[in-house]
Amino acid sequence: MVRRIDVSGVDGVRLAAWEFTDPPKADGGREEARGPGVLLLHGLLGRAAHWAETARWLSTRHRAVALDQRGHGRSEKPAEGPFDRSTYVDDAEAAVEQLGLAPVTLIGHAMGALTAWQLAARRPDLVRALVICDMRASALGAASQREWADWFRSWPVPFATLADVRKWFGEDDPTLERPNPPRGDFFAEVMAERSDGWRPVFSCRQMLKVRETWAHDAHWEELAQVQCPTLVVRGLDGDLGRAEAQEMVRVLPRGQYAEVVDAGHLVHYDQPDGWRRAVEPFLASVLPV
Repeated sequence: MVRRIDVSGVDGVRLAAWEFTDPPKADGGREEARGPGVLLLHGLLGRAAHWAETARWLSTRHRAVALDQRGHGRSEKPAEGPFDRSTYVDDAEAAVEQLGLAPVTLIGHAMGALTAWQLAARRPDLVRALVICDMRASALGAASQREWADWFRSWPVPFATLADVRKWFGEDDPTLERPNPPRGDFFAEVMAERSDGWRPVFSCRQMLKVRETWAHDAHWEELAQVQCPTLVVRGLDGDLGRAEAQEMVRVLPRGQYAEVVDAGHLVHYDQPDGWRRAVEPFLASVLPV
């Protein structure tokens, strides 16, 4: 089952955390009996629900919690932020401490992976292990930011139905090289029905603002400060190239590498079995059971 737990982020922003648990035991088992804590952090445009399948298999041995980061999912979306990197890291730190997850394993996708390794660098006392999924340490640059702005403008919103959402993001999006039905499902999960049709639950203006705070900078220095065991995972057709991923592993003091075949950027979502095969042995090697 899944239960929602609200936590308080920077400036009191309400953040929705979702804990995936087995049904309560009749004897009222203690919190610590649920195993070591794992916090799952989605990427830009994502939401905690995208981790559902991962969280379910994690929850058989660990206390698995997925966080809707500010501006996303069911968490608050403050009109003017703040949306800087420090705020996202502070929010994640607050979630770990308020939920009693430390020493925590952080599993992050894309932007969430950056938040995870920045927190691990800042607070090594809180973090036991780290999984980085398809996030580059190199700067992406101004051209990349302009491409995202153009992409947002190309969305044919509002969508009449969720089927239209799935078709556009899974087949018709001109940035796609080939059809990707799981991508359509991914975006269907971040839409809400309005009076005129289906629109994203987030503000595209805010999402560009969020991305602006990290797209122009490289993050190698913080990566080198991560002291805990770290797994870098990439999809063969994802955004993180093999050469950069392997350089990230070299820079990390205790880095390991894995890749998932037939996976794009949404590694954990479009190839969940391959993702599990890559991640589960690493967790077994670093976490107590």
